[in-house]
Amino acid sequence: MKLKFGKFEYEAEVRRGEELRDVLRDPQTICEDFDAYYIFRDVYEDEEDRESAKRAGVRYDITIMPPRIIGEEYIKTYGHYHPKMNAHTYPELYQVLEGEAIFLLQLPYPEDRRKIADALAIRASNGDVVLVPPDYGHVTINPSNSVLKLANLVARDFSSVYDDYKRMRGACYYFLTPGRWVTNPNYLKVPELRQLNAVRLEFLDVSEIYDLIHTPQKVFFLRESEGCLELARKLYGVSYEFPRH
Repeated sequence: MKLKFGKFEYEAEVRRGEELRDVLRDPQTICEDFDAYYIFRDVYEDEEDRESAKRAGVRYDITIMPPRIIGEEYIKTYGHYHPKMNAHTYPELYQVLEGEAIFLLQLPYPEDRRKIADALAIRASNGDVVLVPPDYGHVTINPSNSVLKLANLVARDFSSVYDDYKRMRGACYYFLTPGRWVTNPNYLKVPELRQLNAVRLEFLDVSEIYDLIHTPQKVFFLRESEGCLELARKLYGVSYEFPRH
């Protein structure tokens, strides 16, 4: 698949169904391989925007996910954590450009990542913005019959960390038809799922996160995890005080 974006055409990085076997509740339900979703990394409308993103220290990506049910499970991304920047990991900013999404976020205990301290399911639709706070891993689910198209903005030094999701066969919850959550039994501790709606990040003062590549002062929190902690608390009631387990 190719994406025409501004003056350029981009080739997709394709995530295949066979790759998703690692993180599915029922991997045996995949009878033949297929294109699960398409990722277009570091995309810009022109060279000026590309240089603006570099100066801001961020990268803009687009993901396109056609609708599909695999067994009983809605199609989803593989899932990943983020690398550490200092004491915490990089945050990430998403926006739904088309369709509907559920962002499943989870915060593992530092000393045992098989145990989860907090789990959030954030529903978002066209135009909604979702922040992935520092230290959280995440999966994006397409729970609809329509194509999901979403964008993300992240620090340029960022790279996805997939190992824990592969080891645990996905996130701490699976989302199944006709719209039910079931826990992943491979985890040792799974908290009650907090279900939230996406919020508008009014302080950004833009309609699309793409425009933030021109205002590096507004995306400083993507490169400074400490500055993002208070924002995560305000938006989602995130607490980094780990309960006893």
